[in-house]
Amino acid sequence: MKKKINLLSPINDLGYGIAGKNIARALEEYGYEVSLFTIGPPNFSSQEDAEYFSKMIQNAKFFDKDAPCLKVWHEFSMGERIGSGRFLGFPFFELDKFDDVRIHNLSSCDDIIVASKWAKQIVEEQVSDKPVHLVHLGVDRKLFKNIDNPSGCPPSDRVIFFNCGKWEKRKGHDIILPLFQHAFPDESNVELWMMCENPFLSPEHSKSWHRSYSSDPRVRLIPRVRTQQELAEIMSKVHCGIFPSRAEGWNLEIPELMSMGKHIIATNYSAHKEYCNNKNSILIDIKKKEAAIDNIWFHGEGKWASLEGTEQSIVDGMRSIYDKFVSGNFKINAEGINTAKEFSWEKTARMIDEVLND
Repeated sequence: MKKKINLLSPINDLGYGIAGKNIARALEEYGYEVSLFTIGPPNFSSQEDAEYFSKMIQNAKFFDKDAPCLKVWHEFSMGERIGSGRFLGFPFFELDKFDDVRIHNLSSCDDIIVASKWAKQIVEEQVSDKPVHLVHLGVDRKLFKNIDNPSGCPPSDRVIFFNCGKWEKRKGHDIILPLFQHAFPDESNVELWMMCENPFLSPEHSKSWHRSYSSDPRVRLIPRVRTQQELAEIMSKVHCGIFPSRAEGWNLEIPELMSMGKHIIATNYSAHKEYCNNKNSILIDIKKKEAAIDNIWFHGEGKWASLEGTEQSIVDGMRSIYDKFVSGNFKINAEGINTAKEFSWEKTARMIDEVLND
């Protein structure tokens, strides 16, 4: 007889929605009967997806009220649950401090699941009366697969740096362009691809980001795509992902790029330290933290990494990738591929199952 679980999550092409979709599929394939309660209207990228998840959504009409409920959602919105079974909250967050609302919401869970040791320590320090479990997110290596040649990239006459993630100061978008221009003041055989549309920004803020990055003809602004297949196609053409982030809750795009053998430049801070190391990435050491303020989403509630003093290291990282490319010594990121093999959605389901059997 199948074990049952009530899953409460967005199902769409944004961060939480992609995680929820993959967790639902992985649990179903692992042997669970999933009753899927979507947060907001579901948004399916294909008819195949719509048909696959429709059964889980139908299951929700006659859910088992005693089955465990897993909620994949923000830490400040854990008050609602499904049924009366064991309640597990799975949030992703970027700051090192919770306000009273977040602590109150997390305290409503029976168990808290997080994706990184960095997050686990933060929760344990501030929500001390709840068990906290580590469950990694995964990578679909059938989709995010490397190109079978020494460089891992299609033939190209230019080196391409890539960033993916909605426009935010938190993600370092305020410094990527000036540092790219500092690293390559005159070079024409280098490009920066930015796939950063943010559906939650005002039109004025969106135009501001676009105006800034459009000032350099070597920058390509890529619209948001609907499917993971389209994302993988874009990623297949780049050489290096650049992520000078002040904080991340996981950052799926890095292990997906690693899975394809792409090189990574990333800050040595927050959740992506779970899979980024000095063997598979160019890590940018952080000298201090600062109040998390962007006056849009963050207003100093906690701290994140300060990028002050990291500028030259980021420039040097970009130059090292470029120099290997122009000298003919550019090679696939084999260590990144090895790392990505350790993170699968099947493993995510297994880790959740282990938590439920604990």
